[in-house]
Amino acid sequence: MKKEKKFYLVREDILPEAILKTARAKELIAQRGSVPVAEVLEQVGIPRSTFYKYRDGVFSFLDTRTMSIITLSLELRHEAGVLSRVLNYVASQSGNILTINQSLPLRGMANVTISVDVEDLRIGVDELLAGLDAIDGVLQSELIGRS
Repeated sequence: MKKEKKFYLVREDILPEAILKTARAKELIAQRGSVPVAEVLEQVGIPRSTFYKYRDGVFSFLDTRTMSIITLSLELRHEAGVLSRVLNYVASQSGNILTINQSLPLRGMANVTISVDVEDLRIGVDELLAGLDAIDGVLQSELIGRS
């Protein structure tokens, strides 16, 4: 029987330097794409052996304190492509979709709740809502939360 893995949430300032540097190296590799690993490891100052020892056990935690998140409630006509048009529109305005919850369609309509990181949004939230309302198949859009 396999032993279940446990996860802990640990404050950065109490972690050993090797763990912190491994986490930083993984972030840089993810940001830069196809950059040589050796180059990143040299930059953060850890040996390859340390990186490969810890890389599969170190994960970044999403820090929502640095995000501007809105929650939208939408009523969508139950037609193929409506939700896709909504998501494409939000993405085209540099909104980052975090969650999507959709109810089963009733009477030709589905309720959808979307959480969006608007940190890099190119337009204001009011303009985003107006743009959503203009999409064919969106019956109503409403801002229901902000954090």
